Amino acid sequence: MVTTVMWFRRDLRLGDNPALLEAAAAGRVVGLFVLDPLLWERSGDPRREHLAASLRSLSASMGGRLVVRRGDPATVVPAVADEVGASSVQISADYGPYGQQRDEEVEASLNCPLLRTGSPYAVAPGRVLNQQGRSYQVFTPYFKAWLAHGWRQPVEPPSNVEWVKAASEELPDRAQGAGAGAGEQAVLTHWHEYLDGVTEYDDQRDRPDLDSTSRMSIPLKWGEIHPRTMLADLARKRSDGAKAYARELAWREFCADLLARNPHAAWKPLRPEFERMQYDEPDELFDAWCAGRTGFPFVDAGMRQLAETGFMHNRVRMVVASFLVKDLHVHWKYGARWFMRSLYDGDLASNSLNWQWVAGCGADAAPYFRIFNPVGQGLKFDPDGTYVRRWVPELRHLDGQAAHEPWRHGGAGGYPEQVVDHGEARREALRRYAAIRS
Repeated sequence: MVTTVMWFRRDLRLGDNPALLEAAAAGRVVGLFVLDPLLWERSGDPRREHLAASLRSLSASMGGRLVVRRGDPATVVPAVADEVGASSVQISADYGPYGQQRDEEVEASLNCPLLRTGSPYAVAPGRVLNQQGRSYQVFTPYFKAWLAHGWRQPVEPPSNVEWVKAASEELPDRAQGAGAGAGEQAVLTHWHEYLDGVTEYDDQRDRPDLDSTSRMSIPLKWGEIHPRTMLADLARKRSDGAKAYARELAWREFCADLLARNPHAAWKPLRPEFERMQYDEPDELFDAWCAGRTGFPFVDAGMRQLAETGFMHNRVRMVVASFLVKDLHVHWKYGARWFMRSLYDGDLASNSLNWQWVAGCGADAAPYFRIFNPVGQGLKFDPDGTYVRRWVPELRHLDGQAAHEPWRHGGAGGYPEQVVDHGEARREALRRYAAIRS
């Protein structure tokens, strides 16, 4: 009987997994996950913890038959395929810079075909093109074309898969209690509960004090749910909130499309003139930013939320990123790397291209002169100071908006003074921007 290796990567689920359907239709299936030391060591604790929990959930859904091996995939995958006499290896296509190179190396080392079926996206990178057959550089026309292109409906999980057990190493350890919401079934339960209130998404998505976002960026990172599944559910809601949420999924796919076509954009600007931008080297001000001790409460609340939970509200991500690049004048790549180490949802394409958007050097980027006022942003999107008081305990004695401006209300014991003058920092940022345009 034919045996196929299903090599799981960013598709840690059984449902809506076209690659798994193809593998199961062919015959017996060996479910394999390779713990790649290169990726494992570069991941921060939050990502490692969630991955470990998700793998345990996936293995349980397979009757404990997930095969886990550690090592270079170019060595491990061919070895497993040879051990089980596989006729092919099935994968969901990877469009990241490292993933594409890795898969080419694995393919060259295999004694059987490597078959790519599906991807982590509703519309795979490279599919949405303009009338000249080129990819889009601006999101709005991309979004319209993305909607017009459409996507297939979700597929059911295969029934009665004959999982083949092979020699396996132990699943990675995880911190006590970590990953409580990890795994396909937990994610689906959470998503369906969130859908009950998605009509409010458009109105509330910029309010970190309400804690009303879905946090689905984490399971999307690991493929515990496919965006097609989410889009199908959203289409049934027919509300402005559901449409706004779908637009955010499209933005995620726009970022993936950009990175697939421009691998250097992981750490270098898409707009080449920004190679000439003057930045300061990370120093004690960068350390203060990382620790959430800048003296700007909205910024500090976000950085402390990140440190404690491995997550940060999207509006706050934009504000803390703007503060690092345009108030502290530190290159965005240092912030992007800190995020990748700290976030549960550390997705390279979304992370790097969103940092470039804030820094003004990416495709469809915010104008460089759009410099967020960290105090004004807090007053607007955390109007009662609830978010700040939640994460900055030194300010909990201040009521309402006073938490955003403690220097106006007698300060707070132990809370730091502002590390920069925002007005002066803004003028300096604009001076440096003018220099690269001259």
